[in-house]
Amino acid sequence: MIPRFGVYVFDLDGTLMDSAQDICAAIQDTLQTFGRSGVSDAALRCYIGRHLLDMFIDLGLDMDLMEPMIAHYRSVYPTYKHRRTKVFPGVEEMLAGLGGRKSTATTKGTPMTRAVLEQFGLIRHFDHVQGTDGFPAKPEPDVILRSIEALGVRPEECLFVGDSEADMEAGRRAGVRTCAVRWGYGDPERMAKWSPDWWIERPEELLDERQSSLHNCALD
Repeated sequence: MIPRFGVYVFDLDGTLMDSAQDICAAIQDTLQTFGRSGVSDAALRCYIGRHLLDMFIDLGLDMDLMEPMIAHYRSVYPTYKHRRTKVFPGVEEMLAGLGGRKSTATTKGTPMTRAVLEQFGLIRHFDHVQGTDGFPAKPEPDVILRSIEALGVRPEECLFVGDSEADMEAGRRAGVRTCAVRWGYGDPERMAKWSPDWWIERPEELLDERQSSLHNCALD
């Protein structure tokens, strides 16, 4: 069972928010604007939570297009106003019932992260909001380290909750305990390579110790 922690740090997209439709729509707009088509939403989902540069490189796009494409995405994504985004079932109840302090560690910038949490009424549950602001994105550990530094705590006091391989790698490199969620966009087999400390099927498992998956449980 999952013990209680003093601090919980959460990834946003794919962990707290089901935001894939808006994110993929903005990426598709960007790809089409720069002459690339034929990339499915399913192929794009596995990149959610990683830097756009990783995806564009994997798609074989011209390096000269990288910066303007990233700028285009960042300008068009807010225009969707998160209309097709929603909070995953059980997340708000989990945040409300979970003790300890809470923060975020997401690839989104801090202002956008705060705006999303405010729009969906989750901001009141957080003691700190941390996005990726001018430093390396996950799987680098920087955003997690910035988050726990802002709260003035040690890594061993924290549990990081995320849905992707990049999350699990970043958590390991930050020296925090990790919890992998199965309802997000990540590939469980790829996440398992980083040996998450816990796996959960539903948000409420962070609250109900009796239903929590066993420490280092298998992927069956």
